[in-house]
Amino acid sequence: MTSTPAVPASAAPAAARGLAQGDGRKGSWPVRIAIGVIVILWLIPALGVLITSFRPEDLANNTGWWTALADPFQDGAWTIENYQLALDAQGFGNAFLNSLAVAIPATVIPITIAAFAAYAFSWMQFRGRYAMFVLVVGLLVVPLQMALIPILRLYVEGSQVGRLILFPDLDLNGTFLGIWLAHTAFGLPLAVYLLRNYIGSLPSSLIESAKMDGADHFTIFWRLIIPLSVPALAAFAIFQFLWVWNDLLVAYIF
Repeated sequence: MTSTPAVPASAAPAAARGLAQGDGRKGSWPVRIAIGVIVILWLIPALGVLITSFRPEDLANNTGWWTALADPFQDGAWTIENYQLALDAQGFGNAFLNSLAVAIPATVIPITIAAFAAYAFSWMQFRGRYAMFVLVVGLLVVPLQMALIPILRLYVEGSQVGRLILFPDLDLNGTFLGIWLAHTAFGLPLAVYLLRNYIGSLPSSLIESAKMDGADHFTIFWRLIIPLSVPALAAFAIFQFLWVWNDLLVAYIF
């Protein structure tokens, strides 16, 4: 009579985890299907607008955009004249380039500064870092409209108390640099807050291991923190770019 070999006690939890993971993968198909349906429904209007933008005016007015998919290689079914007219109309092309010239640096500059500040607030020990972080987060409550005129006066007239000149006449009004600095100032509090929460949640064992290997703070920041923080950096970059791209008030005033 042969005896059944005993199953190690550790194998039961492992098997249970495997079954649970298998059940999770099986149960994820309805979720994937639901997400796929939502994505398709979300993309249909955008796809219709994109296809219509490449169709001649008479076809776009008389037929639905989906008819272009039935015979996509038909002669005269596509054109780029719509984009040519749009870019040439009343300086729209120049305005588009100006928007890019404002939005791209006004996105990169605050993310770069906020990433350094978030690492310092999270993993560097210095006096007053919690008070400074609270002060930075507190700037979120400052209304944008309230700060426009003081910053504009600072650009034009400078700032001084009595005979003490705190800031000279910067002469930044009407320049791209002035708009970049304004958007950077308005976007930094939220950027520092979000990135500090993300970077501070990274495993401390990674930072300690890097320090034991002789890495300094800049090496840790550049080789570890930045690659691990790509999701947070990308998320804030999207929001900051959209906010700057859709903004007219700051660019109009400065």
